[in-house]
Amino acid sequence: MVDQLRRRIVGQEDVIEQVLIALFSGGHCLLVGVPGLAKTLLVQSLSQVLQLQFSRIQFTPDLMPSDITGTEVIQEDRTTGERHFRFIQGPVFANIVLADEINRTPPKTQAALLEAMQEGQVTAAGQRHALPDPFFVLATQNPIEQEGTYPLPEAQLDRFMFDVRIRYMSEDDELSVVMQTTGDESLSIEPVLSADDLKLFVHTVRRIPVAEPVARYATRLARLSRPVGELSGQGSLPPAVAEVAQRVSRFVQWGAGPRGSQYLVLGAKARAALAGRALVEREDIRAVAKPVLRHRIRMSFAARAEGLTTDTLIDELLDALDQYEMNETDGSGLEKVFRSSDAG
Repeated sequence: MVDQLRRRIVGQEDVIEQVLIALFSGGHCLLVGVPGLAKTLLVQSLSQVLQLQFSRIQFTPDLMPSDITGTEVIQEDRTTGERHFRFIQGPVFANIVLADEINRTPPKTQAALLEAMQEGQVTAAGQRHALPDPFFVLATQNPIEQEGTYPLPEAQLDRFMFDVRIRYMSEDDELSVVMQTTGDESLSIEPVLSADDLKLFVHTVRRIPVAEPVARYATRLARLSRPVGELSGQGSLPPAVAEVAQRVSRFVQWGAGPRGSQYLVLGAKARAALAGRALVEREDIRAVAKPVLRHRIRMSFAARAEGLTTDTLIDELLDALDQYEMNETDGSGLEKVFRSSDAG
């Protein structure tokens, strides 16, 4: 399946892997990148490879919730003359929904998509309508143009399993794209899985066992991202952890919640399954740490003033945690941080 996607999507191997991990975990994905980096093509290609129904919603300031979910119309029976309401499904009724430029629509419309993402259903005129299964939302954002946008609230950002950053490709990859797309031949891809196969894979991923130390590693990573008030007295903390804890307290307004810990483990399971392994390793946690945590950590103004990014902070958290675990003896220092009530 990855080979089929690479026929169309050039130079974005990490992006392909992260999107597949999110899909096979049953999660939704936020794609952030400037225009022209094949975000729409990637989602369309995924739907073809997986033989899923695809729908694209272009979010605009005048988009209404009913434009997404659907609406009820009055229908008249020509034989009896009786009138009744009939629900017309909106574009959200698909297996893969591309929510293009989701931050360009008002919060009321964003909330309609939020219900669909969280509940797997939509409500119209007091009636609930189930969405197709499987159901995945892949939303895009343009990080450059922010005028006239409606930033997603933290509660809605937390519904996305991954925040995937799409960056410019290398010169050779860009040359390959130019050569492929300026000719008269169109690249076709072959279906690999069906909707039933995908549902089975999602179920299988959840059944993969994870060792308690690996799950604790993920939990500690998420908890270490949260500012903790009582860390002023850090004498008993390992130096690496004490230093990063100080930086978190200074530069982070709030960190990842329990859903972050859950998605770290679930994403690591999916990554192991895609690699053909039934064993989840710490490296799997590290590989999914940035897409899971970067939109769950809110940096302070001081961090932005110093140019400290979320990705850089996550690297520091991982390095500190790895250094601690390598030198761990009795665990007395770090447990104070991870088990404190203020840390969650």
